[in-house]
Amino acid sequence: MEVVGEGRDVAAGPGCIGIDDGSRVGESGLVTGDTEPAGEFQQLFRAVYLTFHRRDPPRGELANASLAVLEHLALAGPLTIGEAAGHLRRAQSVVSEIVSHLERQGLLERESDPADRRRTLVWLTLAGQTTLRRQREVLSEELLAGALGRMPPEQVDALLSALRALVQSVTPSPAAAGHSEGNPS
Repeated sequence: MEVVGEGRDVAAGPGCIGIDDGSRVGESGLVTGDTEPAGEFQQLFRAVYLTFHRRDPPRGELANASLAVLEHLALAGPLTIGEAAGHLRRAQSVVSEIVSHLERQGLLERESDPADRRRTLVWLTLAGQTTLRRQREVLSEELLAGALGRMPPEQVDALLSALRALVQSVTPSPAAAGHSEGNPS
């Protein structure tokens, strides 16, 4: 097996696992050779992940339950604690405790419902939105920006267009799903 890394060929050792194996950035473990497009994409995807994954300290400062509340609020919008408990299928007292903890951390705030002042809504603060965005990041934006900045602009555009097309190819269009104007079923 031949592996390409930083402009030179190196032999892939049996102990090379990619993540945190001492490889420098750019030693991606990109396997070359004849393969089907899906297999080659898998190899390239792995190489991209291993090259550009975040290498900062663990992001686990939030418990899974706290992260679930932040994620749900980000998707659903401001909710009462009772509504959030119903959506998350957790006891209201449990969600209330999580919300209080996140509020003390400055990640959530309570606000009066403008449509009904008797209701109190819970919503993400700017710090909560920033924390959630950071939690979602898998790849290092800094490393990606540097690599993309070294590529010709037309290659960057082609890469992004191809990735968009790949993602969109799994989302059936209304016509493909049998929902054309003449067939609403």
